[in-house]
Amino acid sequence: MRSARLTVLLVAHGSRDPRAAASTEALARAVRRSRRDWDVRASYLDHAGPRPLDVLSALPAGSRVVVVPLLLTAAYHGRVDVPAVVEAAATLPIQVTLAEVLGPTDRDVSGLLLGGLIQRLPVDGLDGVVLAAAGTRDAAARETITWAAEALSARLSLPCAVAYASGALPRPGGAVSALRGRVGMAAYFLAPGYLYDLAVRSALDAGAVAIAPPLGDAPDLVRLVISRVAMTQSHYPVAA
Repeated sequence: MRSARLTVLLVAHGSRDPRAAASTEALARAVRRSRRDWDVRASYLDHAGPRPLDVLSALPAGSRVVVVPLLLTAAYHGRVDVPAVVEAAATLPIQVTLAEVLGPTDRDVSGLLLGGLIQRLPVDGLDGVVLAAAGTRDAAARETITWAAEALSARLSLPCAVAYASGALPRPGGAVSALRGRVGMAAYFLAPGYLYDLAVRSALDAGAVAIAPPLGDAPDLVRLVISRVAMTQSHYPVAA
């Protein structure tokens, strides 16, 4: 029987660190509270469970599903892994639509993403900000992080430098040292984990005076997830 409710499947990267899954579940709960007419579920590409295709396979025939990649860049997982899940689901008796990743796919950086970063960052009295990300070898994906940093700089009227915990330079500590005065670290991370911890240690060792937690279930991030769903379902209002 076809479900009357829209199913929203959040797809996270997954981590061995249990804090990451706990953060993803908190985000799912927050979206669920905002949109009680949606069936919101969390899934993971690796490490934690359940896997996205397992969730999709268990849905009733006729279900309408929007898959939302919980990714801040359109790197390998966004370009290959998540679309592969949607392609595999084509054999199931359900209707699956893929939403955009949460990060920018062009220079038009979402104001909701910037709002989430600012909500997590203590900005009072800062002279500069380092936007720390996990890191990727994908140059196009790194460029989108640069766009986010440029937009964050404009929003805060502060210099904002990009740094990476792995995969590319500079490290957060190097970026902190290159800026003057009181520098804070904004976290281009959805959830805590090993790479977030590396970024924090690097920034603190270099003298950062403020460290933002990951985006987690920040209110603007919840609204961004809802917006990504609404972009695929024009007859569904964004507001709760």
